[in-house]
Amino acid sequence: MRSILIVGGGDIARRTLPVLCGRYRLFVVVRDVAQMAFWRAHGAYPLPADLDERRSLKRLSGLADIVLHFAPPPRHGAGDARMRRLLAALACAARPPGRIVYVSTSGVYGDCAGARVDETRPVHPATPRARRRVDAERQLRRFGRTLGTAVSILRAPGIYAAGRLPLERLQRGVPALRSEDDVFTNHIHADDLARLVCAALRRGRPNRCYNACDNSELRMGDYFDQVADAFSLPRPPRIARATAEDTLSAAQLSFMSESRRLDNRRLRRELGVRLLYPQVAAGIAAARAEACRQNMAEGMPQ
Repeated sequence: MRSILIVGGGDIARRTLPVLCGRYRLFVVVRDVAQMAFWRAHGAYPLPADLDERRSLKRLSGLADIVLHFAPPPRHGAGDARMRRLLAALACAARPPGRIVYVSTSGVYGDCAGARVDETRPVHPATPRARRRVDAERQLRRFGRTLGTAVSILRAPGIYAAGRLPLERLQRGVPALRSEDDVFTNHIHADDLARLVCAALRRGRPNRCYNACDNSELRMGDYFDQVADAFSLPRPPRIARATAEDTLSAAQLSFMSESRRLDNRRLRRELGVRLLYPQVAAGIAAARAEACRQNMAEGMPQ
């Protein structure tokens, strides 16, 4: 049985378990020891380690045939020092991992003014967090070329699911841009992203990037409207961009400053995954149904 090292044991990593459990020996890097019981209960071996502590990563060397990397870069700095420490530990093994799958972000493309974007478009990150992702991708590509590891990079856009929807924003009535000023956004349901990770570990081509998105083409305000309608919330008010720049926070504006339409043809052609939620509307409906089931189980009104 081949072994997998999971780096970053959050929501998407946990959603891969139905596919991976019983097929692979699973090791999981755990920073918070309180999470160890969860992974043990699912048949995985939790390993206390910290990507910010170089010495704690020595135990990872030579441990696994495959690495699934979900962890984000640090919040500060020009590059991804966490990736640098991890790859240094993996490179020390007599036999480095044969495959690494990394979940990156579509933010590496920067603002594309609404253009359709495939994986051949040069990266042009506009934010510090996106620049750190570009650095992580470049480190991985260099590692793959040097050591013969097949590296697959999934560039994920906005990840959504039940519990990952902008309900609080809608409840607060935060405005969205009017249609003529609005930007195109891209989406992937968390379950579909987990399935894409599992497909990439089997079929991803070496040193290959994939736009890990669904088939939707939505403007940001239209996405908010769909969520609001599904959960019986007021649609957000629409304002001009000039008004938004005077009233919204820098963090809110940062998500309204980039517009692109991701092309996922390479993903569909090479990974061969049929998405559970090819359109956002279907994913939102599933999230609404799940919320209703949870409310019924808890005895709450619908």
